[in-house]
Amino acid sequence: MLIRRERPADADAVRAVTAAAFAGAPYSAPPVEPDGAPGEATLVGLLRADPCWIPELSFVACAGDDVVGHVVCTRATVGDAPALVLGPLSVHPDRQARGVGSALVHTVLGAADALGEPLVVLVGDPAYYSRFGFVPAASLGVEPDDPALAGFFQARTLAAYEPSLRGRFAGPGPFAVLEAMAAGA
Repeated sequence: MLIRRERPADADAVRAVTAAAFAGAPYSAPPVEPDGAPGEATLVGLLRADPCWIPELSFVACAGDDVVGHVVCTRATVGDAPALVLGPLSVHPDRQARGVGSALVHTVLGAADALGEPLVVLVGDPAYYSRFGFVPAASLGVEPDDPALAGFFQARTLAAYEPSLRGRFAGPGPFAVLEAMAAGA
């Protein structure tokens, strides 16, 4: 397996992997496009088209010529300070539980750290993400934009982190766009 930065030609493969990874998952976003793909597949495209997209923080895992996983961090804020949000993280069902997701998370966190980013937040399973150093965001003074997600809202500090980085999290606009699309679907 090789992990590398996403290339423009990978967009369709990333969408397919994301759709497969979230298909039937109880926590996936509802489909909002005619192809019936889970909302996360749409979200990656929305993020890619938005100024929040950071090309240096979008990675694919490849087995030969096949994209089998994807992860992305995009620009968010905590209070008035820049931060990142991780996700979606997608691994094709045939490759899950084989370390692909872990390798992608380690890669994107290392890249974010090398870019001087201070903090990465996400909404996800604490049992999974704690192995990467994620802690409840509230313990760092970071409040979720949706209080209903507090139990799954986590943060990971990086080398540039300062304890004064506290406040309400604001995610990239495409997350709200997807939510609005789902409400109207």
